[in-house]
Amino acid sequence: MATITLAITGASGAAYGLRLLEQLLMAKQTVYLLVSAPAQIVISMETNLKLSSHPATMQTILSERYHAAPGQLHVLGREQWMAPIASGSAVPQAMVICPCSSGTLAAIANGLSRSLIERAADVILKEQRKLILVHRETPLSVIHLENMLRLAKMGALILPASPGFYHHPQSVNDIVDFIVARVLDHLAIAHHLLPPWGDKKKLSNKDVAEK
Repeated sequence: MATITLAITGASGAAYGLRLLEQLLMAKQTVYLLVSAPAQIVISMETNLKLSSHPATMQTILSERYHAAPGQLHVLGREQWMAPIASGSAVPQAMVICPCSSGTLAAIANGLSRSLIERAADVILKEQRKLILVHRETPLSVIHLENMLRLAKMGALILPASPGFYHHPQSVNDIVDFIVARVLDHLAIAHHLLPPWGDKKKLSNKDVAEK
């Protein structure tokens, strides 16, 4: 069991973050969840989920929705500066920002720490823990690319929401699961969302030829 910070920001692709949250809870991980104000708007636009801006109410809604065990999910306020994840003395094993907006990417790359999301990411970097950024925007400007390069040099993992199709997805959920599976792989968390490449029990020779 690990402690993971998951932040959902206002980039399109709320389904990635919500599916990742579900999988982390299913895997018995302890999750500190941060949802930005723009993310709340995007979630309401892209899903049928309406979240309260009050952290305790949001925690209750999501805990019931994803069957979290007592004390497993902790929803934190955007400026809850006394939260454990704001300090290197209580840093979690990893942090994932999924989806990650270009604005959040830029703020972290430049150490702004204006919100708890940005501060938590700053702590992860300075304590040399794993930071995964699931950026979801296209096309990319030079500014985006330079910020990604800066973060990659700091040790962050840039994992764009660019799904593959060799597994022959049949639904949007299958496409979402491709990215969530890659995040879980990098967190070393077992899952059954997607077979590993080369698993002949799951992928036929035709699949391999068409990759």
